Amino acid sequence: MIIDGLANFVTYVVSHLGYPGIFFLMALESACIPIPSEFIMPFSGFLVATGQMNFWIVVLFGSIGNLAGSWLAWWVGHRGGRPLVEKYGKYILLSQRDLDSADRYFQKYGQGTVFFARLLPVIRTFISLPAGISKMEFKKFSLYTFIGVIPFTAALTYAGVKLKENWAGLQPYFHKFDLIIAVIVVLFLVWYVFRHLKRK
Repeated sequence: MIIDGLANFVTYVVSHLGYPGIFFLMALESACIPIPSEFIMPFSGFLVATGQMNFWIVVLFGSIGNLAGSWLAWWVGHRGGRPLVEKYGKYILLSQRDLDSADRYFQKYGQGTVFFARLLPVIRTFISLPAGISKMEFKKFSLYTFIGVIPFTAALTYAGVKLKENWAGLQPYFHKFDLIIAVIVVLFLVWYVFRHLKRK
């Protein structure tokens, strides 16, 4: 029911608002609001196939929307994330040492992490927050975010073009991939909690 509701919402917004609707929805998704781009871009691709939209304009609006939402999430992490983690992090087993390690990691690997995270469901939605908390340079964050979202956005749009009215058939396959990523994240969290409890 939730999936059907999201699909109906996406199709309504894009059908009525056009390109600005794509921008709006993709911005919401990358600002940590779980509206699947796996609905937004394939449906937009279907509209490309029917001649109602232009492929490259769809990709452009989707990519810029993703960047805009990522800016918001980065800003939230940059401005308020670290003080909150420093104050309340102990309740979720986050220490100052963990923050310092994250800072060093983003200084060393931040560009690659942000780029490749944009190609992964689930993770791509939330990567901007830790990048902001770790004070990743805004220009580098923007650059690697934008070049990371373009291939993902273009691929989903192209899939919608090819599938046409069957665009929604993509969702089950992406859902399985989402579950795999989610399981990996859960396993990491279990390892993380165990390590910290053992250390204490």
